[in-house]
Amino acid sequence: MRKTLTVAEMALREIARRRSVLAIILLLPLAFYLTRREEHLGQSIRFVFLGLSWALSTAALFAANAARGMEPRLRLGGYQTWQLVLGRLGALWALGGALSVPYFLLIRFDQHDVRYGPIALVMVLLTLVAPLFGLLLAAVLPRELEGTLVLLLVVGLQMMMDPAGEASRLLPFWFSREIGTYAVDQTGADYLARGLVHAAVMLAVLLAAVGTASAVRLRRRGHLRLAG
Repeated sequence: MRKTLTVAEMALREIARRRSVLAIILLLPLAFYLTRREEHLGQSIRFVFLGLSWALSTAALFAANAARGMEPRLRLGGYQTWQLVLGRLGALWALGGALSVPYFLLIRFDQHDVRYGPIALVMVLLTLVAPLFGLLLAAVLPRELEGTLVLLLVVGLQMMMDPAGEASRLLPFWFSREIGTYAVDQTGADYLARGLVHAAVMLAVLLAAVGTASAVRLRRRGHLRLAG
């Protein structure tokens, strides 16, 4: 547990050093919200979800790339792969929780006639799923620019694609549209059920993918030893 907490602390310090990136992460969901607040209050909530998903995925992408050169040394120093992954995830989940709370309070006091519980649920699920998606992109796309462009593409598709289409279900944050519709438009519970199933599947798939990619990349080689 101590090593996991050490990795989490290192990840938080690395994110804190990137002050400009941190400021964008904090303000981007607000910008998304304000663009739709005057004319489409319900849509502004959905835009907050998109802003949170992009911000948390980007933070994970940057944190993973920053640690790329350090993790093999930690691995040789006795850290297990799961400790490195769980520590970084813990830091990103904590960041996501800290970011989501003020936006939930904003919606709670600025919006009316919506279901606040499902809105909070979407934010919790985005906090869990979005960092995993960012870590996976960092594992398969080693350059930050490439990962950022893919994130922009995914968010753009999330905004433009018909949520009722089959293809849209392949997007990692489709569940936010379904549960968001249940919360804003107060539709039937089938929207909530579909969103929860999709979120559970995405969480399991991304956890497995990130764990596998990390294990392959950080596997120890018997002929290498840490210099004494």
